[in-house]
Amino acid sequence: MAARCMLLAAREQPQKEPQTRKQQILVLGLDGSGKTSVLNSIVTNRGNHSTVPTEGVHAVCITNGNSKMEFLEVGGSEQLRQFWERYLDRALALIYVVDSSDHSRLPLAKMHLHQLIQHSSSLPLVVLANKQDLENAYHITDIHDALALSEICEKRKLYLIGTHVATDGSELPSSIEDTRELLAQLLLEIH
Repeated sequence: MAARCMLLAAREQPQKEPQTRKQQILVLGLDGSGKTSVLNSIVTNRGNHSTVPTEGVHAVCITNGNSKMEFLEVGGSEQLRQFWERYLDRALALIYVVDSSDHSRLPLAKMHLHQLIQHSSSLPLVVLANKQDLENAYHITDIHDALALSEICEKRKLYLIGTHVATDGSELPSSIEDTRELLAQLLLEIH
């Protein structure tokens, strides 16, 4: 069940049971890449397309047993990108979302990704090549090349997954389910 982290924290009472472990996953990408839609789909298990840009920070938590995963999405507008690096120290993994159909902005996405990873040499990286359902979308191998991912995978776990989010709330594509399972596995390995 998804809920905003602030609301969860306000309701929690001291208890004698083991405390849940907080596991923060940072979600970044240029504006319009589909970060919020992908995040909502991962959290709610439904296709949930969002067209409202994230202004600031959007936090969502999933609690499963004694494990709590916090997804922290920072908006991708030009004004907010300067703050991305501030969140890296708290992250256990980075999801970087790119719009596979926006060919002209891939060099900008690459530049920001490479700047980010310079600050954390071992942070696991999951690149989501989003909007794969669009006719003009680059294949994930083209995304791999456009982002020069082979240059950054020596010291870190790196995953590239092609995704898309249904606009009608229908069944999730398997790539979203695969992403959720991958994140759960990554966090288990880290702790």
